Amino acid sequence: MSQQQPYPWPSASATGVGSWPGEDPDEAMRTVLGELPDLPHLPELPGRGAGADMIGRTAGLLVELPVEVQPTGWRVADTPGRDLARAGGFLAYDLDALTEHAHTYEGSLKIQVAGPWTMAASVELRNGQRLVSDPGAARDLVESHLEGVLAHLADVRTRAPHARVIVQVDEPSLPAVLVGSLPTASGYGLLPAVDRVRVETVLRSLFAALTEAGAVPAVHCCAPSVPVDLLRRSGAGAIGLDAHVIGRDHDEMIGTAVEDGVGFMLGVVPSVDGPEMSDPARNVDPVRELWNRLGFGPDLLSRAVVATPSCGLAGASPRHARAALRAVRDGARVLRDEPRT
Repeated sequence: MSQQQPYPWPSASATGVGSWPGEDPDEAMRTVLGELPDLPHLPELPGRGAGADMIGRTAGLLVELPVEVQPTGWRVADTPGRDLARAGGFLAYDLDALTEHAHTYEGSLKIQVAGPWTMAASVELRNGQRLVSDPGAARDLVESHLEGVLAHLADVRTRAPHARVIVQVDEPSLPAVLVGSLPTASGYGLLPAVDRVRVETVLRSLFAALTEAGAVPAVHCCAPSVPVDLLRRSGAGAIGLDAHVIGRDHDEMIGTAVEDGVGFMLGVVPSVDGPEMSDPARNVDPVRELWNRLGFGPDLLSRAVVATPSCGLAGASPRHARAALRAVRDGARVLRDEPRT
């Protein structure tokens, strides 16, 4: 294994993916800090409406690239308007809650932003086409996104000055960008795939800037076809995946990443209400089976892997969301105490 810095979290850690049900940032922050003391995250509350959603929240960080809400989603605008003001207000409330409850916190803290390629796949140009379809506009977005994310990181640092910040870049649209499966504005065609070298270069620049700023760059994608090798080469210090959808075809890529010192945040419990969750050992069985296949020592498992819900919890009931955090916390302990199936 390469000689890299230790993992940016304590052994047997658990965390959330990002989103949370409800509309009260104060209550959400208190709950997350209470349930996930080793690796809390800044909750996102998309239930509040446009501007609190993943795309709108990150759109509010963009520098000199105003957007607004249209019936089809977020679209480039001429000037900043009430939609961006609303997004900024929501984030300000969230950061105030962070200041109130985590200003003395000294451990690792995770924040989340939508990644540049998911933003490019989601934000529309004025003609209604996805921004990713225009290379020049995509370059402008990438530059604006990088500047905005670094400013956000600096703001978080003033709110929780003793925390070690992990910046999770959410890229749910990345696989579609790479294979060319995004529909055109008409819905009758598909946009061409973006060159993989270009995709990797953009992510590498973002992750390098975050590292230089003293943060740990991470990336999350719960799609089945996550390009793990590309993310590893781009410099991600941690990769978040849904343990239930990654197949054996990912084993070699994940093994190579572990050898390179990359940590993994693996989803092990449902993110929405449904059947009762399994016992802690059964919840983490996919992770233990993966580890057995990879052939790494059991002592490394609870250090390299963080247990998480399968995705964000915004669609869950408050009861299920709290139960999910307790379940991942219990599952993380199983990975430490009973690493073998």
